[in-house]
Amino acid sequence: MSKGIFCIGEGEFWKWRKWDSGKLGLERRMISRASWIVLNNLRAKDGGCVRDLLLNKVPKDFDVITTAGLKQVKRMFRHALIIGKRFPICVVTVEGSVVEVSSVDTIAKGSGGTNAQVSQKPRGCDPRDFLLSQNCLKRDFTVNSLFFNPFANVIYDYTNGIMDLKSFKLRTIKPAHLSFKEDQARILRGFRLAARLNLSFSEEIENALYSLSSSVADLSTCRIFMEINYMLSNGAAERSLLMLKRFRLLDILLPFHAAYLSKQQMHNQLGVCSSILMLITCYQPCQGSLWVAILAFHLAICSNPQHPIVVLTFSSLLHHRTMEESIRFARQNALATRSDIPEIVGVPNNLVDDEIIERVSLLVEQVINSVLVLIKKECLLRSMTRFPESPSSGLVFIPKKMEQEVETIFDILGNGVKGNERSEEIRHDLLKKGDVSETRLVLGKIIATSVLQSKQGADHPTEQFALDKRNASATPSNYKKFSNRVRNGEVRGMTHTDQGQFSNPPKISIRGRGQGQWQERKVMNVKDMQKQLLKGNK
Repeated sequence: MSKGIFCIGEGEFWKWRKWDSGKLGLERRMISRASWIVLNNLRAKDGGCVRDLLLNKVPKDFDVITTAGLKQVKRMFRHALIIGKRFPICVVTVEGSVVEVSSVDTIAKGSGGTNAQVSQKPRGCDPRDFLLSQNCLKRDFTVNSLFFNPFANVIYDYTNGIMDLKSFKLRTIKPAHLSFKEDQARILRGFRLAARLNLSFSEEIENALYSLSSSVADLSTCRIFMEINYMLSNGAAERSLLMLKRFRLLDILLPFHAAYLSKQQMHNQLGVCSSILMLITCYQPCQGSLWVAILAFHLAICSNPQHPIVVLTFSSLLHHRTMEESIRFARQNALATRSDIPEIVGVPNNLVDDEIIERVSLLVEQVINSVLVLIKKECLLRSMTRFPESPSSGLVFIPKKMEQEVETIFDILGNGVKGNERSEEIRHDLLKKGDVSETRLVLGKIIATSVLQSKQGADHPTEQFALDKRNASATPSNYKKFSNRVRNGEVRGMTHTDQGQFSNPPKISIRGRGQGQWQERKVMNVKDMQKQLLKGNK
């Protein structure tokens, strides 16, 4: 997309598109009940609605955008609160769900008022339609600026976002340098989007990232944690971390892990670090405590390499087994431990039970202490003395409350869990809520999967985990429909001149924040979708 789209005028007006949402596989049922309640209330007062939806998955959360003022919106709902100064929104709570409502009027005032906006309007363009296009121009990326009208089954595309999705290209709406300087958090969101959707950066974005990526350190630690949590908790942690490393952001955000990765790459030994990067996401939404616990575990075994039986016993305890059961499992599977992991040392099955118990207890203590490296600057700087060639600014962004949460997760040295309380299946609803028992279960599976060569039978703790990953990759028919139709050229954008003026365009919109409900919605695995599209383009 040309940079001129930033200042829409006659030259860019022709690029506006309307798409049949049915041909793209988007349906009204994808909108949550809470969002429908908000939409119907706003529609009754003001008529019409438009909804912005990332085409890769059904969003978990929805952002409503209306031409009504936020104070008007607040009066319409019993549980509503206006928050924010620079970009205020109205947070509406409906049936236990939160829907964020923002006003187009707020953006118009921030740009000099509605009259100034309309004065720039191209000839033949409906003022309200132009106002929505201006709303798009305040967003970050073209793939984030698509609007879906569920009442008319129409998708509005003002920035060529559909074609960017088809070509798997991430582009900023404004020139990348301007966009990232305006909001440094867009840099982290760009990594998250590219990783989750398997998008490639435009050349302009790549250049801006190399020169501006370090500016994320100017963000508040709360904002950094929020963006990294989105990145690592929703299905694309491996690619996200590797991309952060490529653009030297990992050196700033997770300096110990970045330095360790670099050292292992020099010796062609990525070891368990690489495996954990691959499995840090369980392809299901989870709470931040899971990935913080994984990073703490990795820190502990990097600083204190462990015997294979100790690691397997540790993972089995997390998997809700008693100490006796865990030691038996570890002995049965010790010979299957990967031999290429520098963090795992020792001859399998040469430890007596008492020594195993003692070493596991010490490992638990080391993991809990390792959390301090992630949350305290002085502990981080002390740990970095191991890598004198990799200086650190000492930035820590993980909140202190995580220390207690991770300590609770690793409190596994009691009497174990009774058999009737154990479950071999992952309860993704509980995992998403941060349930400690479920988090332990997944963590145990991840660690065992990282250190074992392959599945070793029905009792293997990763068996169900592998099955869950296969199920999560199932491709729903609506996204197959989207892929096939776009790929084959059956879905065509209709320009303003093709259809005449947009007929009384709706005044309310919803924007999806793109956190997919992987299990409940059975959303298409994005890598599978890319393969389908690329196969059709050959």
